[in-house]
Amino acid sequence: MKLPSLRKLEFDLDVNKTTLHNWKKRRPKLYEFIIDSYKDRELLKQNLTYLVEQKKQLENEIHTTQERVS
Repeated sequence: MKLPSLRKLEFDLDVNKTTLHNWKKRRPKLYEFIIDSYKDRELLKQNLTYLVEQKKQLENEIHTTQERVS
């Protein structure tokens, strides 16, 4: 899992690079919380993608089974 870029953080949080650097130096817990939130977000996105793929496979299996039964 990669860390979000400074540009992404700037855009998402609506702050500039200086503010981000200040947070990193002076408020490390806040900065770490932000980074951890992005990691969690990435994991949730991966899990959701996996679930969507499973749903497609199940729907395909159901369709195939209905075709055979009919």
